[in-house]
Amino acid sequence: MEKDNKMVKALILRSAGINCNDETEKGFRMAGAETEQIHVNKLISGEKKLTDYDILALPGGFSYGDYIAGGSILANQLSVKLRKQMEEFIEQGKVVVGICNGFQVLVKTGFLPGDGMKATLTNNDSGKFECRWVKLKGSSEMDVPVAHGEGKFFADNETLDELEENGQVMFRYSSSEYPENPNGSLRDIAGITNTRGNVIGLMPHPERHLTYDNHPKEISKESNEGEGLKFFKNIIERCKTK
Repeated sequence: MEKDNKMVKALILRSAGINCNDETEKGFRMAGAETEQIHVNKLISGEKKLTDYDILALPGGFSYGDYIAGGSILANQLSVKLRKQMEEFIEQGKVVVGICNGFQVLVKTGFLPGDGMKATLTNNDSGKFECRWVKLKGSSEMDVPVAHGEGKFFADNETLDELEENGQVMFRYSSSEYPENPNGSLRDIAGITNTRGNVIGLMPHPERHLTYDNHPKEISKESNEGEGLKFFKNIIERCKTK
């Protein structure tokens, strides 16, 4: 049953090095959510509580400079300081979204694919930072940019088969060939969910295609909506109807 006109509340997590927080917040606002940017330390101290929100968003960027590996330091911080809160948040059916660096964090905490760390995001096959527009296919198709150096989704065949069988692969790159698959991700995986579908991670950046003029070819000009906005609207709709 749909919630009684209750505004969906999205928490946009901040920490040192995260730099896509404003764009991610804009995506959720344009999709109809009430938003707030909160530094991770405020959650750790108890000044702010996850339970007050419907969505936890981990934006892209380079949290703590990615000094060990993409997302590792923030992942450790969440695992040690906030794991119980996050587990309860997910168990309640609330939504966690990780974009790019946020996806790396969720994989390194084991919240994706779920049940421990069964996968990783590692160095691009090209050996360089990839910044380009890509086409995604999956639950919805969209043109969105990638911008990462460690975006190759890697797991053993058993885990990959489980993801396929459970319907956890949310997005794939449009081709196995470079540059359409910009990083060499196994089975062209660009984004996945947990088995319940309420923890979502993807390497491309939907928040960078919110309006038609974000795209170099200005696609979808008729509605002024960029294809990435659909991603945020779908999440809000899920929260309203769960």
